[in-house]
Amino acid sequence: MANKLELTWVGKDEPIRAEPRILIEDAARSNCAADPATQNMLIHGDNLLALKALERKYAGQVKCIYIDPPYNTGSAFEQYDDNLEHSQWLNLMRPRLEILWRLLSEDGSIWISIDDDERDYLKVLCDEVFGRSHFLASVVWQKRYSRENRESIGDSHEYILIYVIDKERFKKTRNYLPLTEKQKKLYKNPDNDPRGSWQSVSLLAQGYRPNQMYEIVAPDGTIHCPPAGNCWKIIESEYKKALAEKRITFGTDGKGVPRRKQFLSDAKGIVPWTWWPQDEVGHTGQSKNEVNLLFGSEVSFDTPKPERLIERIIHIATNPCDLVLDSFLGSGTTAAVAHKMGRRYIGIEMGAHAYTHCKLRLDKVIAGEDAGGITKAVGWQSGGGYRFYELAPTLINEDAFGEAVINPDYDAHMLAAAVALHEGFTYQPDSAVFWKQAKGSEHSYLFVTTRHVNHAFLDSIRSTMTDGEHLLIACRSFDAGLDRAHACIRLQKIPQMLLHRCEFGKEGYALNIVTPPVYDDEEEAGDA
Repeated sequence: MANKLELTWVGKDEPIRAEPRILIEDAARSNCAADPATQNMLIHGDNLLALKALERKYAGQVKCIYIDPPYNTGSAFEQYDDNLEHSQWLNLMRPRLEILWRLLSEDGSIWISIDDDERDYLKVLCDEVFGRSHFLASVVWQKRYSRENRESIGDSHEYILIYVIDKERFKKTRNYLPLTEKQKKLYKNPDNDPRGSWQSVSLLAQGYRPNQMYEIVAPDGTIHCPPAGNCWKIIESEYKKALAEKRITFGTDGKGVPRRKQFLSDAKGIVPWTWWPQDEVGHTGQSKNEVNLLFGSEVSFDTPKPERLIERIIHIATNPCDLVLDSFLGSGTTAAVAHKMGRRYIGIEMGAHAYTHCKLRLDKVIAGEDAGGITKAVGWQSGGGYRFYELAPTLINEDAFGEAVINPDYDAHMLAAAVALHEGFTYQPDSAVFWKQAKGSEHSYLFVTTRHVNHAFLDSIRSTMTDGEHLLIACRSFDAGLDRAHACIRLQKIPQMLLHRCEFGKEGYALNIVTPPVYDDEEEAGDA
């Protein structure tokens, strides 16, 4: 489209090359003794590769995504390099945002923390990736409680951009904020109403609606009409019903403007708005104290978010057992808060602090040794669990001659799972049929083997297939012409079948023709 508005930068049109990897559980680091069935995941590794690994299984499943990416502020943090040129930063963010959007459920939302340095660039990028119509709001978080006097103008806030899949659906499912103690004190019961404390709220609404323009007669005979530019909030029949139920007040003397009684027992809560002051959701000093208590000031984390801030996001966007994801986990705040709030979660962190901070923090939460943050507010004690995962190494290596070879670290199960991920299949080996290792669309299967496939072996597989079934065989090599032997079976060679995919970014391989080895009958039968 010639007149399309878009953000451009160096490298934007370059293809994103990321090799999909499988996830391998590190059982020694998992903590699920108290909850063997836990679905919580802590993943160590590059978050783009990890998101690619999660995409097929979790597409459309995540209720809330919160990320706190590097702000590109020019500061060098110990945990990551935040000094990226703008184009590099945008190239880092775009592919991750694209996958994150595909992971969201129909009523899901994504919340992104950012500051002034990249906020406007990020907004335009998100508009392009998600669609401008999916933008919901930009929250302003007051991150400081005291003045910043070192700068020309003190920096006191950050932003949280919110995008949703479906605005109307999100509005119906999002939660209200609970009333604060200060707000609860506004409710009184001066007339000893048996329904309890109440406060009066206006009966007026802006605008003109003919069926909401009527006279109201007060107990003292005064006639009240809506002032210019206003109408009553409810139609006359609804007003008369509320009056009969003694839900209308005219003040203590009966001479005031009519107002509606709103009872504390009926209060749903507060509709969230975009101004989040530090006294409600915490500030950077508080979050620093939280992580210092957990890790000690010597090995603390430089840029944590307060638990109350993340609690508010998760409270608004989710309900217990919903799935929360943070692909820039940092010190582990999102996972810790989700755990305490009874949500399922996936956390991804690339640096060594996946071990030193995220795992340690979750272990303390599970053991009941984290008394800080929102622990007391939500009544958290102990329990639950998570599984710790590492990204598998690259699947394709180069040998001494520069040829493509399968990484010898991959065993048969890892290889089958990795090829399934690359080819868009779901890895789920059939316990009865050995060649049904992974499933694609209906009646479509994948079989991965490092053996050479000959006519006899292929015919034996074909004889066990039923009408309508289709099979892709990924193998080391196969007899000449065998790929045309059966219409319902397709054969491809590893690693050649994978290298054509631009995700690998290894286009320079000189692919050789494999000389078929000779197998005796025992070998043909035994190494499928």
